[in-house]
Amino acid sequence: MLRGVPGFRDLLPFNRLAGLRGIANVRHFDFPIGEQRRLKAACGEGKATFITPNHPEFFTDWMIDKEIVSRVSPLTASWATNGVVNGLGRMMQKFWLANNLIAQIPGNSGAAKAYSVDWALKGHGVLLHPEGGVGWHGDFVASLLPGAVEMGLDALKRGRETDRHFKAWIAPVVWKLTFTKDVESALARECGYVERSLEIERMAADTLPERIHHIYAVLLSRDASAYGVPSDQSAPYAIRQRDLLLELCRRLGQEVSVDASTVDLAELLRRSRRWLKENAGDEQKRIRKLMATIQRIQRVGPWAWAKPLTTQEELAEHLKRIRNDYCKGTLRDTLNHFAPQPAGPRCAHIRVPEPLGLHDHEGSIDDALVELRRRMQEAVTGVVSELEAAGGFISYQNPFYRC
Repeated sequence: MLRGVPGFRDLLPFNRLAGLRGIANVRHFDFPIGEQRRLKAACGEGKATFITPNHPEFFTDWMIDKEIVSRVSPLTASWATNGVVNGLGRMMQKFWLANNLIAQIPGNSGAAKAYSVDWALKGHGVLLHPEGGVGWHGDFVASLLPGAVEMGLDALKRGRETDRHFKAWIAPVVWKLTFTKDVESALARECGYVERSLEIERMAADTLPERIHHIYAVLLSRDASAYGVPSDQSAPYAIRQRDLLLELCRRLGQEVSVDASTVDLAELLRRSRRWLKENAGDEQKRIRKLMATIQRIQRVGPWAWAKPLTTQEELAEHLKRIRNDYCKGTLRDTLNHFAPQPAGPRCAHIRVPEPLGLHDHEGSIDDALVELRRRMQEAVTGVVSELEAAGGFISYQNPFYRC
């Protein structure tokens, strides 16, 4: 599933078959033994451990998760979205449950949390991605959800009822995927597919990063036009995105009786979901569509225009994000949604930041999340810096870097 079949994975036509080249095409693992020992030390009998990896890529994340826990805690249970565990038919549900996957059901996670705490108290470990949904940004750790810390504190309380020395850990893991060769031609082919699928004209003189930027710009214009919002085509993407989001959030706030200027985007969406649960009517469909549009637009974050250079890995993430969010309706797009195919062979650089001992933590849940994210981001940044120093990236001028 990860590495493919040696002898076939690099030969035409076999390397065009995902099963032979490896569905995730991760050929190498840079997972130092010291990092493995640090994670293993936080797992085991007499402690409850919640393993929290970053979440930059769909499907590959689970494959790497399984590789990691097989080395340190083989009976670890893993969280996954309800659509994966329960949404692919009875046989696939049986398969996922046999692999000890826990279905994350929005608004109804009580049973999943209870099972997770029980399992962690047995010393087996529970893995979940605290960023929530996949963001397709391997260099940036998004804001974290509180579930792992909440369950960890619950497990600590229960464990201390019978053992005053019981320990509960949040064990962060991060990984960064890098291509092992130049994949520009493969990325260009995928970009061409996206342009044709979305009926976006290619500018012949544009570089690959400029083509991807142009796709985003056209999609942003289409979203603005669909809601009748004026958009200055000459302004940088970040400015246009900000202005459109402000207007769409204002409209959403009006629909659900929330002053959008007084809350952040996450809180506005949370209150909107609650409004949908508490109200019925014809406006539900309109509000859901508006929420989906806002969420889709904001998935391109400030990290996209933070640096003057961009890498092939970041361009690949942009293309996968676009395909996931906008390319729909064909078997090819459906397969890509569930098992995105990389542009070439890769190496997974895995690091384990210092685990957070909840038994030593005296702050709030929010404080724990801030510290957890700091450790994860510091580890990701460290890996990227190491690779940059070794000349491990192919880079281009970043067309988003204009503001």
